[in-house]
Amino acid sequence: MKQFLLSPVSARTARQYLYALVSAPLGLAGFVYAVTTLAVGGALSFTFIGLPLIALAIFVARRYARFHRKLANALLDAEIDAPGPNQRWAASRGVFGKLGAALSDQPAWRSQAYLLVHFPLAVAYMVTLAVGVLEGLMVVTYPIWWSIFDPENVDSHGVTHHSGLQLGDGFYFDTWPRALILTAVGVVWVFAGVWFLKALLWFDTVLMRALLGPTRSERRVEELTVSRAHAVDDSAAALRRIERDLHDGAQAQLVALAMQLGEAKENLDVSEQRGAALDLAETRALIDNAHRNAKQAINELRDLARGIHPPALDNGLGDALGTLAARSAIPVTVNVSLGERPSRAIETIAYFCAAELLTNAAKHAAPTRVALSVAQEAEKLVLMVEDDGQGGARIGFAGGLAGLHDRVRTVDGSLSVDSPEGGPTRVVVTLPMRV
Repeated sequence: MKQFLLSPVSARTARQYLYALVSAPLGLAGFVYAVTTLAVGGALSFTFIGLPLIALAIFVARRYARFHRKLANALLDAEIDAPGPNQRWAASRGVFGKLGAALSDQPAWRSQAYLLVHFPLAVAYMVTLAVGVLEGLMVVTYPIWWSIFDPENVDSHGVTHHSGLQLGDGFYFDTWPRALILTAVGVVWVFAGVWFLKALLWFDTVLMRALLGPTRSERRVEELTVSRAHAVDDSAAALRRIERDLHDGAQAQLVALAMQLGEAKENLDVSEQRGAALDLAETRALIDNAHRNAKQAINELRDLARGIHPPALDNGLGDALGTLAARSAIPVTVNVSLGERPSRAIETIAYFCAAELLTNAAKHAAPTRVALSVAQEAEKLVLMVEDDGQGGARIGFAGGLAGLHDRVRTVDGSLSVDSPEGGPTRVVVTLPMRV
């Protein structure tokens, strides 16, 4: 209620007033520009001048749209994204190629269309600000400026002249009760004007999102481009990790194994050549070290293979998550309810997401229990991890949750986090059943 009563004088409404004041003349000028350029360009389209003129007109309209988006984002908090660049312009060659790329620029044409449809809104802004807000304020302040004048003037002939506003035939707002009634009417007038202006701004924002922002297909292309880049980076990082683990782990162990077996072989060769007794203790020590290194290399290779594809996934996601929960340092309850088995790639992503979330919970949240559930909703796999820890988890610029968010986006998945300070924390990962 307080917010409603203070809406005409709030900071947000002040920014909306400013936007309407700036947008109204821009809308009128943009409409004149669009009509003039399209009319002249269309009339001259049979000549070589017409099409380049139209291309230039929509190019300028695109620049106008960029300015208008910045204005709306700054004053209206509209959060309108910019459409992608004209890819055909960069790829085309020659005058006719550039001209064709400019004329086929759909965001530029949508910007030109906005110049046309924004005209009635610009007129409505001017009328609403003048009639709805300014005149309403004059009515609200009527007792102030009316009291400046003498409410009743009597000339030398004894004729009374009223100084207040006149309504109808012979009715004047020339007394304080009538002036206060007019003030009350002015308050309603101002509120009606302000909320009508807010309705116009809402409709304008809808138009800007539709005409000045990216379309659904353009957003889809951008998301696929970003997810493909993340997939490539993720694959490159995985390959580097495997290479590093092989070089620093198993390969080093195998090199040491070869050296120790080589020393044992040299001992045998020397003893055989000299006919001397074999130093069994030294040879046994070399063979024991070689055996130990061989087992360690086998374990590291097994761990590396498990990091690429856990063997437990061969029996399905339920068994794999059960094995994962059994190895957890905190109690984990697992509930898996799937009507059908997802694709192998989705199972792998879900498994590693669950592993990362359990690790994060144990490392950062200090919970006493964790609940891990997987369910199928239509054609979606929904993995949810809940803990009773201290909360405060966020998807930051870097970190485990940011990496998971990038990983699930590569298959058109999503990740949401609900983690207030003090807990509990709920992380939901939604994946398609098939890639």
